Amino acid sequence: MAKRIEQIPPYLFAEIDKKKEEMRRKGTDVIDLGIGDPDLPTPKPIIERLKKAAENPRNHRYPSYEGMIEFRTAVAEWYERRFGIKLNPVTEVLSLIGSKEGIAHIPLAFVNPEDIVLVPSPGYPVYRVSTLFAGGIPYFLPLRKENGFLPILSKIPPTVAKKAKLLFINYPNNPTSAVAERPFFEEVAAFAQRHQIIVCHDAAYSEIAFDRYRPLSFLEVEGAREVGVEFHSLSKTFNMTGWRIGFAVGHSEILSGLGRVKTNIDSGLFQAIQEAGTEALNHLDTPLPEIIDTYERRRDVMVNGLEEIGLEVDRPKATFYLWIRVPRGYTSAQFATLLLEQGGIVATPGNGFGEEGEGYIRMALTVDEERLREAIGRLKKIKF
Repeated sequence: MAKRIEQIPPYLFAEIDKKKEEMRRKGTDVIDLGIGDPDLPTPKPIIERLKKAAENPRNHRYPSYEGMIEFRTAVAEWYERRFGIKLNPVTEVLSLIGSKEGIAHIPLAFVNPEDIVLVPSPGYPVYRVSTLFAGGIPYFLPLRKENGFLPILSKIPPTVAKKAKLLFINYPNNPTSAVAERPFFEEVAAFAQRHQIIVCHDAAYSEIAFDRYRPLSFLEVEGAREVGVEFHSLSKTFNMTGWRIGFAVGHSEILSGLGRVKTNIDSGLFQAIQEAGTEALNHLDTPLPEIIDTYERRRDVMVNGLEEIGLEVDRPKATFYLWIRVPRGYTSAQFATLLLEQGGIVATPGNGFGEEGEGYIRMALTVDEERLREAIGRLKKIKF
């Protein structure tokens, strides 16, 4: 086995899947709050467009590497409507086979062995893993409650900043559900310019926000377009996780580097899915009210229930995640195991997202309200 594989742990959610199946085989009725996979269906107009597009023989051939110009134009127009940002669909938009794929490949374009990549901890596991695949060294930026789960850039040693090639940020944040405001993004843009670092902003949850809160795009702040790209996904916005469609936007040279990697690795995204994505972006206003209303109600059911039990959790402004502090005397893994074995509830241990996630578990609001109320009922019966 290659050395690079030895450095990489099994993918967190694949391991959780194994544990779930084990419990189900034992006859346990499992309530799965582990993986952020929406249980709501993809809107009908998107499905209808896919059916029609799948019948068109021109879509049965290799797609274009950068993505269909119709899809990239739809992305650019959506960005202008949503964030007030004008993008050139030819040079500043790149289609992706889901944003995970783009995040996984971008270090291959810009990171040499022994280069440093600034990675949030806790954070989406792919930031770290993609760095290791490229031979880079992850330098972890702690996200802590006392700082609103934002990294403190001023604490990065100058020697580290000098060797850093990429900085991953992600707001609204997975797993903490924290949000970032304009001053933070301005600080990131200035820091990146000062140290010649590429910023990769993972904005997969920008359209899942509550109480009329509207998350910003990193590219809205001055200087951001000179230093960075933003990754988006149709997965959470339109309940399309299984479709594998996303995009990256921003600095044309950075996208060109990512595109060069992709042309050598994949052959683009099935055009019928791009047509369905075009339909979604052109004809459905985001955020989709019915999705937001559903998650908002679920959030309130869970947060109220958890607070009643005495567990510490913030009421999130965005994402469909709850970041819950584990009770005193437990590690993240111990508490997650207790919930699974005694309550049949799947939650993700916080340390699976990095060392700084120790002391927390993450729950996803991806089951219906009735099941969430049942989960609260089961939690009340567990002694901890």
